[in-house]
Amino acid sequence: MLYTEIENTISAFDFEQISGERKIVLQPLIDFMQRKADRKLDIRLNLICTHNSRRSHLSQIWAQTAAAHYNIKNVFCYSGGTEATALFPMIAETLTFSGFKVKTLSEGKNPVYAIKFSANELPVMGFSKTYDDDFNPDSEFAAIMTCSQADGGCPFIAGAEIRIPITFEDPKVSDGTPQQKQIYQERSLQIGTEMFYVFSQIKS
Repeated sequence: MLYTEIENTISAFDFEQISGERKIVLQPLIDFMQRKADRKLDIRLNLICTHNSRRSHLSQIWAQTAAAHYNIKNVFCYSGGTEATALFPMIAETLTFSGFKVKTLSEGKNPVYAIKFSANELPVMGFSKTYDDDFNPDSEFAAIMTCSQADGGCPFIAGAEIRIPITFEDPKVSDGTPQQKQIYQERSLQIGTEMFYVFSQIKS
């Protein structure tokens, strides 16, 4: 059971708004996950962007939430960057607005957050790290490239079974503007909608 506030958010997800072109971009991830599900194997997704500060975290959180929503077992979602910086505070605020429970566990240059989507599920640990950090898997995972910079700058991800570019526009362009909150929310909802679409296609 997801938190009611999250259920309210996802009730507005409209898969019909995902273009045919975009669904083609998402299809390799669906195929990878379906192959794993058919063989009753763990599904490991490492969502990667340059700084592991915005898009990769949103993708990780929404993907793990979608797995719980569609009751797809043995899904483990991670995130990382080509470099480590910090989870941008607006991401925590955006997730809270969508109904997630976010708790700051430590502060400093690279704060650690516990992010929960359900009262009875373990929280996702949110903090910035490189994609090959010890916290992440070193083999048998799909590397999902969520930004064009990381996609172009990282042609090889060690240990990845497959590398899938699913890039999103960076909400960072709105930082310091009156539109910041709206742009971050729009990007979060786009990522959420697309991740939920992917998981909705998996047949158990």
